[in-house]
Amino acid sequence: MSFHNIAPLASFILACALALIVGVRGRRTVADWALMVGLVLLAVEGVFSWLSASAILPSGAVYWENWRLVAMACLPGVWLLFSLTYARGNWREFVSRWRLPLAAMFVCPTALAAWFHQQLIGSMRPTGSGDSWVLGLSLVGILLHFIFLLAAVLVPMNLERTFRALVGTMRWRVKFTMLGLGVLIAVRAYTSSQALLFRGVDLSLQPVNSIALVVACLLIMCSLVRTGRIDVNVYPSHAVLQNSLTVLLAGIYLVIVGLFANVVTFLGGDASFTVKAFVILVALVTVTMLLLSDRVRLHTRQFVSRHFRRPLYDYRLVWKKFTDATASRMEQTELSRAVVKLVAEIFQVLSVTFWLVDGKGRKMTVGASTSLSSVTGSSISLQREEAAEVIHSLRNQANPVDIEMSNDTWAAVLRRYHPDKFQKGGGRVAVPLINGGELLGIIVLGDRVSGVPFSQQDFDLLKCVGDQVTASLRNIRLSERLLQTKELETFQTMSAFFVHDLKNTASTLHLMLQNLPVHFDDPEFRRDSLQGISKTVDHLNHLIGRLGVLRQSLEIRPAESDLNEVVSRALAACGKRGDVDLVQALQPLPKVPIDHEQMLKVVTNLVLNATEAVSAKGQIRVETARHNGWVILAVADNGCGMTEEFLQRSLFRPFQTTKKKGLGIGMFQSKMIVEAHGGRIEVESEQGKGSTFRVLLPIRGQVL
Repeated sequence: MSFHNIAPLASFILACALALIVGVRGRRTVADWALMVGLVLLAVEGVFSWLSASAILPSGAVYWENWRLVAMACLPGVWLLFSLTYARGNWREFVSRWRLPLAAMFVCPTALAAWFHQQLIGSMRPTGSGDSWVLGLSLVGILLHFIFLLAAVLVPMNLERTFRALVGTMRWRVKFTMLGLGVLIAVRAYTSSQALLFRGVDLSLQPVNSIALVVACLLIMCSLVRTGRIDVNVYPSHAVLQNSLTVLLAGIYLVIVGLFANVVTFLGGDASFTVKAFVILVALVTVTMLLLSDRVRLHTRQFVSRHFRRPLYDYRLVWKKFTDATASRMEQTELSRAVVKLVAEIFQVLSVTFWLVDGKGRKMTVGASTSLSSVTGSSISLQREEAAEVIHSLRNQANPVDIEMSNDTWAAVLRRYHPDKFQKGGGRVAVPLINGGELLGIIVLGDRVSGVPFSQQDFDLLKCVGDQVTASLRNIRLSERLLQTKELETFQTMSAFFVHDLKNTASTLHLMLQNLPVHFDDPEFRRDSLQGISKTVDHLNHLIGRLGVLRQSLEIRPAESDLNEVVSRALAACGKRGDVDLVQALQPLPKVPIDHEQMLKVVTNLVLNATEAVSAKGQIRVETARHNGWVILAVADNGCGMTEEFLQRSLFRPFQTTKKKGLGIGMFQSKMIVEAHGGRIEVESEQGKGSTFRVLLPIRGQVL
């Protein structure tokens, strides 16, 4: 049996075996299903490729190559789905964001292949050496290879994003899986690029795809043997991947090969061109592996430090990187994730675990870890006695501690929950996070790359890092306490208003119930009681509706409108008190983009507030004008006015009011609506003389 027959057969067996292994595992995720389907499709494609290369008649080669292209058309969507879901705890968010490209990768190539499945190969010609055939691609076949090449860039780009989000032991667990898939996709990108460059499929190159599949399956199996599972859970950022190594390498490869192909064609051709292009690809893959190797980076840094008399750490760069990554973290979990990732990168360790101590100093939980998934870490919690022993022992320990050298109970506890995954990991170190005699947390790190022991220089930097993390953790906890206090204060204030109204309502209903047995037979009493109950229900619904404003998201639907029309409608709805002089001075205004209904609430609230503020025979003046790119609504009254302190501290805050029956929500809501339109509210008031509210709204194209 020739090599051309052995390679496809071996790839078929290994791919099917690996798919079966993944399928029989206990829990199957979306990534598992995508991996199984992708492997089976690759195996089937390899069989069709072998049948095409083994065909005696040209028509047979064309027939089986058409079916191979049909199988290949199903691959882009499956592997893109795998890259979006593999090892990601937030994969649903990524699938939602990528739903259109994902649907296109599933639908477009499969629809083209199904419709033109007998027309994907346009011609057949012998190679330059005459020992093989080149199957000329039709326009649809070229398009299929182009889509496949596009997927060959998108898939490793997503895998690269996941790999960069992984640190420490979790990166070590999936390294062989990522490497195997990288080799497979790189080789497939190479063969597809050759098909596009020469507009044909060289059957002599098909065994290369089978070899790549064999290598990929072996590497993924190696990963399964080492870790038992190939999946972990990380939460990569949704930000667009900057400085993507995948995109850079793909661009370099395609540019070099494209220029090389044009030069070769101009000079009359080169029989060894495909081999040279493959060598370029192998060189790029090798460089990529070296750039991503933790071991290479560590030895390079040590070499520079030893032979060029440079410090092992660039402290300014380390500190800037650490500060930038932790300064904006507002939650303990976010801080924990950022810290374990930075510590793993700075000290070149694979296993870092951040233990958080609760506010009472009785419980320890895992905040984040590079060796444990988020699901596993959240399920781990020290026993009360164990936690008490660790907290009591490290409370007065200001410096990092080598827990390998200690025989105390607390050290044994930390070692048990932070096992040494490698025989030569350089030891395990605990960094206590202490503030004011209180232990806030512990950072435990170990499994150092190449088993390099921690030096005094490492311990000094660990102490500095620990102090910085302690300060950040303390600030977060103080901020959380302050927020809880503010929330409690707001709840108490809201409750005071709500309870006051409910108390009056309950008193009315209680009095009605007391009189009900005595006057139940009186028809007029029943009628009055029903009217009272109806008014009470309306009052409660009105109260609930006004309170609901605080939790509703404000939606603005602007349309070109005349503000004067809104003002006129609001004044008509509010009516006119007989003893109040209402003066209108509405000037012609240009139309502005406003939400008619929302702005009606603002005008109504201002007019009602002014009406309640004036005494008998008071005056309210409503004006509109245009000035310096703004349309302006002014509502002035000569009522009681407001103090300067109330204007500065309370006017636009919820539940702050000077009215006996008010909730203090109206001005808060009005300010939100006006600012959502890009405008502002100005207030002038003097106690005993009255107030003036001005609403300024921008005219489109004049004020930003």
